[in-house]
Amino acid sequence: MLTQSGLARTITLTALAMIAFAANSLLCRAALGERAIDAASFTTVRLVSGALTLWLIIRLAQPGAARQGGDWIAGAMLFLYAMAFSFAYQSLTAGTGALILFGLVQLTMFVVGLRSGERFAPLSWTGLVTAVIGVAYLVSPGISAPPLFGAALMAVAGVAWGIYSLRGRGVPDPLHATAGNFLRSLPFTVLVSAILASEIQGSWAGVALAVASGAITSAIGYVIWYAALTGLSATRAATVQLSVPAIAALGGVLFLSEQITMRLLLSSAAILGGIALVFAQRAATVPSSPTGAPE
Repeated sequence: MLTQSGLARTITLTALAMIAFAANSLLCRAALGERAIDAASFTTVRLVSGALTLWLIIRLAQPGAARQGGDWIAGAMLFLYAMAFSFAYQSLTAGTGALILFGLVQLTMFVVGLRSGERFAPLSWTGLVTAVIGVAYLVSPGISAPPLFGAALMAVAGVAWGIYSLRGRGVPDPLHATAGNFLRSLPFTVLVSAILASEIQGSWAGVALAVASGAITSAIGYVIWYAALTGLSATRAATVQLSVPAIAALGGVLFLSEQITMRLLLSSAAILGGIALVFAQRAATVPSSPTGAPE
């Protein structure tokens, strides 16, 4: 049972983490929407900055810490998520991108749960079908539909992050595992940047946005999230992430002059509402493991 001060700490940390995750979409869209930097370079700077920041945090907090954890598959999934995320935001708005990402992360984890033998009650199936219909409606042809290629790339990012999150469930030291995975992602992203060297473009503003995304809203955001998880149940940890697409959409309106369309609103209601139904049913039956942070 959390004390009043413990509850206030958990609420504060959770709010900061959700803002950080939503800010990743805003920073990436701001950099790539204005062509302040190319997508591959943004990803490389983001991951390098994140790796260095996590290394520094570990060295300051635990001077005698052993070598970072993590594994190469998780590192590859982190790279795939980050690279697809960046290229997708060349054409998607912040809110649309965050909604597709979040929806596919959770759908991926649900599908893996089904394949591993987890049984869904009728209410969960209703929620899952509703969420899938919401995704299909969001990307279906129409004047206000997001670019199909950008949506597909963000879907890839969501699946990759879902797999990454599943591999990270239950690790004894998530901070060291995340630091190790960031480090292992670097050879992949440097290779892609080298292959696309002829496409390199950028400005100091673009580099600064990528550094902020890697060091602050990714690395420090994850540290805050792991601290918040100590006071959250698994279902609450998953459910609270429903706020991320809404925060990203609001930020897009306030800071990037983006428009919220009726298609986005209806799709958001279907996707997030459907996922909430699944979480509600799972909370009433068997406790689930905490999900990874979808940003």
